[in-house]
Amino acid sequence: MTISFSSKLSAMCWLLGIFVSFIVTVTPSELNFCGPNTIDHLFCDLVPLLELSCSDPFIVHLEVYIMGTPIVIIPTTIIVVSYTNIVTTVLRIPSTTGRQKAFSTCSSHLIVVSMYYWTMFSVYILPTKVLTLSMSKILSLLYTVFTPFINPIIYSLRNKDIKKAVQETFYKHIINVN
Repeated sequence: MTISFSSKLSAMCWLLGIFVSFIVTVTPSELNFCGPNTIDHLFCDLVPLLELSCSDPFIVHLEVYIMGTPIVIIPTTIIVVSYTNIVTTVLRIPSTTGRQKAFSTCSSHLIVVSMYYWTMFSVYILPTKVLTLSMSKILSLLYTVFTPFINPIIYSLRNKDIKKAVQETFYKHIINVN
């Protein structure tokens, strides 16, 4: 991975993200909105916004599914292929300790990625009839707040110095309480 290649990948991701965001912003702005202007959600998400529209949001839903499919399938495929290669490589490690260490390192990343993808999948791909509004709110909270919050915690607990500091703090707190 050269600096030039990583720069091109970054630029491509930025441009694609800007393009998709622009399309998903402009099209709903063309809809007519009447009636209540309160979104019963944690943040202004596209699906609850479209429910407020008085005009038919079919085109916006179609756009989201057409653009969302490759946006979901391509990274998911890359992750699955990467983890397949990682698992086959780790299984070739001769020592049990080495395999355990490699799997424990990969498992934290896989947990975070899985939690993020499955909550987003259940919010945006499952039919709206399956999820209640409160369940949709909880799942949205998981992928927007909890996953980014827990990510640094999971990765920092892999660090021995941070583990030691957390244990010492926890130990001091328990002794002070007793």
